[in-house]
Amino acid sequence: MQLDHLAILAENLDEGARIVSEMLGEKLVPGGQHTLMGTHNRLLSLGPDCYLEVIAVDPKAPKPDRKRWFGLDTFSGPPRLGNWIASTADLAGALGQAPMGMGEILNFQRGDLAWSMAVPRSGALPGDNVLPALMQWKGPRAHAKLPESSCKMKRIVLRHPEMDRLSAEWPALAQMDKVALEVGPLPALEAEIITPRGLVALSSLTETA
Repeated sequence: MQLDHLAILAENLDEGARIVSEMLGEKLVPGGQHTLMGTHNRLLSLGPDCYLEVIAVDPKAPKPDRKRWFGLDTFSGPPRLGNWIASTADLAGALGQAPMGMGEILNFQRGDLAWSMAVPRSGALPGDNVLPALMQWKGPRAHAKLPESSCKMKRIVLRHPEMDRLSAEWPALAQMDKVALEVGPLPALEAEIITPRGLVALSSLTETA
């Protein structure tokens, strides 16, 4: 299991991509549509093994017959880090070791990219959204198709008042590269990204800017 990508949530994709681009000093590239979820995204490489997506509800897409992933149905406010996604070579096996409530396995396709992902019916992940969504690529990963950027992923910090309990329930979390676990007063995510402008932190608690 490894850190795969970050999800920056936005009410409007163009606005979200503009704000993130201004923060990091790199232009995001088009991603595509997620028909099953009624969302669309733009992407930025953060190195060979990690990328960032700005994701929002697609106003032109039909409303899905289930809640959208990452709680986008109820998301409001400025763009901010909402979730992170971990990939594995054995999604079913990883779910068997993860806490309850990680979701059911759904299959996705966008162009020549295909993957399976566990998506909770509620749209919210356990641990107050501090825990990762789990996915498994089927064939080429999106990372290989993205143009190289000057931004590199340093680490993501997971904070939660009950982090000791969460890490005990899911020991694999503490073994992940570029993932730090901390006890904190509030559930929160903070991604540290190395950019030409220095270290930039994207937080789940405040707007990205």
